[in-house]
Amino acid sequence: MILSSTTIHRSSSILMIMLHMFSFLNPSNGFSPPSKLHSASTKLRVHHPLATSRATTYLQLTPDELTDIDWDLAVIGAGPVGVSAALLAARAPYNKKVILIDAPRNSGALMNEATGEDLSIGGPTGLFSKALRDTSKRIRVSSLKGMGLRDDSVWNEILTSCVELASSNARDTIRQLEYAGITYVQGNAAFADSGGSSSLFITAEDNSISTIQASKVLVASGSTPFRPGGIPFDGRRVFDSDTINTLSYLPKSVAIVGSGIIAVEFAKIFKNLGSDVSLIIRDDNPRNALMKIGLDKDIAATLVADLVRSGINIERGAQVKKFNVPRNNPKAPIILDLEARGGGKRPTGTRTSVKCDIYLAAVGRKPNTASLNLQAAGVKTDSYGGIEVDSDLKATSSGGHVYAAGDVLGRPFLASTGMAQGFAAVRIMFADKEVSSSAEKTGGYSNSDMCSVGDLSMTGVNFDPKSLAANPFAFPIGVWSSPEAAYYGLSTQQCKEMGIDAAEGVALYSECLRGLVFSPNGLLKLVYDKSNGQIVGVHVCGDDACELIHYGMELVKAERTIDDILSNLYSAVTFHEMYRIAAMAAVDPTGARKRRAAVGRALAERNRGNTEQ
Repeated sequence: MILSSTTIHRSSSILMIMLHMFSFLNPSNGFSPPSKLHSASTKLRVHHPLATSRATTYLQLTPDELTDIDWDLAVIGAGPVGVSAALLAARAPYNKKVILIDAPRNSGALMNEATGEDLSIGGPTGLFSKALRDTSKRIRVSSLKGMGLRDDSVWNEILTSCVELASSNARDTIRQLEYAGITYVQGNAAFADSGGSSSLFITAEDNSISTIQASKVLVASGSTPFRPGGIPFDGRRVFDSDTINTLSYLPKSVAIVGSGIIAVEFAKIFKNLGSDVSLIIRDDNPRNALMKIGLDKDIAATLVADLVRSGINIERGAQVKKFNVPRNNPKAPIILDLEARGGGKRPTGTRTSVKCDIYLAAVGRKPNTASLNLQAAGVKTDSYGGIEVDSDLKATSSGGHVYAAGDVLGRPFLASTGMAQGFAAVRIMFADKEVSSSAEKTGGYSNSDMCSVGDLSMTGVNFDPKSLAANPFAFPIGVWSSPEAAYYGLSTQQCKEMGIDAAEGVALYSECLRGLVFSPNGLLKLVYDKSNGQIVGVHVCGDDACELIHYGMELVKAERTIDDILSNLYSAVTFHEMYRIAAMAAVDPTGARKRRAAVGRALAERNRGNTEQ
């Protein structure tokens, strides 16, 4: 969640989020928003329940009143990390006095422009893309157009569906903050120049400033897209992975630069919405590009094959040399002049230019810390702006008041790991004997032969961000493309590098009944130690992969074996049957290869038939 403006508003006003978002909500499109409930002034609007009651009774606090409160914890950033950490601190057994500070307009993303309400509070950075992905699977754009609907009507239908999802999440988040007694403030937070690490300035939309004091500060302000130089970002036709949230029309053609998870996700989203998509990558082999971010070679190959089968054009070994963006004709195409990776002419037979309605740069993210005045609190950062912390997630601040969690620490830029870090930071900063003794009893799974796996909600050795990002057993990875991809644990290549004699058992989606009938494209792979049959990695690509991986994670953490899977009974017509099929393939690899070859031929024939139709 990115910091921005300030009206500190009442939680009850979140109920007004039923209105649509983005540009089609402004008066120029025929929409007349209601008058604002409060004028901008130094009288800040705050979610602040009366201490004597949990009912929805609120106080209007002035900056002076806000300053007079001695806060136990100030949390900067109201994404999933900040919200979950604030809720933990405010509830039993801690019962701390918590203020949550956020400024969503700094990103301009997921805002209800008619009411100024933040639709992304408590949601991950990719909330819009997840909503758009879900919508693209449910709404048939070609059917709507076939009914005579114009492109703008189709796009409004899509956005309305996205708003409903985001609104539901935002309303639920506000309710939770309300019930926990958390004061929620919208404003730009920064450390005071002369207040050490416990003093914060909050700047309102009208530039009024209030100062608060907090015993502890948790920085959870998230991340922002990395913007390479030379790209003319304008938020209208040239976007990054955040500003794409403000897209106001359905593009006929999209060019996406990037080869990582975000690029693949958006490529499939726009293709499913009926756009022509060109994916421009620097690597000569898109499979290798996906393997660099951790995907198993076969999972990466399956994703690439799906991109090609979907009709997405992949420009390999290419980069954009020049942007030609029409300024006076919004309907004229953007022309991207291409060159070979590192410069020079592209090989004969490859395209030298790409035309598109919009351009999206999806080339990574960086910590969002530039506006926090961290140096005033003595907080050190790395060259990317990531906050440096110890294994207790404590920053190197004067006074030792500052902790950090989530994307502000750098990789792996995941909401799940960020939330775990937020929980851990709260537990360590407010630890007492009762809580500490409880934590010691939940040590978590450990495998001394490979990597140790601790409870991510506890701090300790190897909890620092760099160790977490390098630990294949710390957390599962999910790619929310269509189809999904997910993995946990080791690949065979990693096993080889670690000196583990490993093998694989593979099951195709088309080998189980549910997959054959409903979703035949995809695979599940078990990586196991040949010496004892212990499962050390699970890799999935296909429908519901991001759900299936959690059973695989439990198999790895519990040190289950191939024989354990074969002794289990799995419900018929479920994707989980693939775990048994993959285990059978491990026992009989020769027979499994023959079965997969036969199934593969039948599937290829089926796909060709669908293409011809």
